[in-house]
Amino acid sequence: MKRRTFDRIVSFVGLGLSVLLLVAAGLLNWGATFASDTVKQQLEQQRITMPAVDSAGFKALSQEAQTALQPFDAMPLTTGKQAQAYADFYIGSHIKGIAGGKVYSEVSGEALAASAASKAAPNDAALAAKAGALMGQRTTLFMGETLRGVLLTAYAFWQLGQIAMYAAYAAAVGGVLMLILAIMGFAHIRRVEADATI
Repeated sequence: MKRRTFDRIVSFVGLGLSVLLLVAAGLLNWGATFASDTVKQQLEQQRITMPAVDSAGFKALSQEAQTALQPFDAMPLTTGKQAQAYADFYIGSHIKGIAGGKVYSEVSGEALAASAASKAAPNDAALAAKAGALMGQRTTLFMGETLRGVLLTAYAFWQLGQIAMYAAYAAAVGGVLMLILAIMGFAHIRRVEADATI
C-alpha cells in the first residue's frame, strides 16, 4: 500500500472521529444543561430552605447530620447536592425519630391491624389511642419518605447531568485533539514521496 493512501485513510478516520466527538460533546453539554436547569427549576418551585445553623431544629440533629447540612446554612434548596443532603440528613433524621427507626412499610401493617382491632372493639379506648397513634405515624412516614424519595430522584438526575457535563468536556478535548492530529496527518501527506510504500 502506498504511504500517501494510508495517511489519507488514517487522516480521514481521525477527521470523522473528531466530528463525532465534537457532536457528542455538544449533545452531552445539552443534556447536562437540561438536567441541571430542570432540577433547579423544579426544586425552586418547592420553596424549601435549608435549615439555619443557629436554629433549634438544626441543633437537635446528630453531629453527622449537622456536618452534612452546615455548608448549606439557610440557603434555598436548588441543587441536587442540596437535595441529597436535605433528604438524607434532615428528612431522614426526622423519619428515624417517628416510630423508633421503623419505616412506612413496617408501621403501615401495624397501623392497619390496630385500626381493624379498634373497629372490632369500639369501647377499648387504649386500643383506639394506639390505632390513632400508629395511623398518624403511618401518614407522617408516608409523606416524609415520599418527599425524601422525590428529592433523591432530583439528586440522581442532577448527578447524571454532572456526569454528562464532564463527559462533554472530555469529548470536546478529544474532538479537538483528533482534529489537530487529522490536520497534521493531511500536512504529512504532502511531505511523503509519491512512490513511498508501507
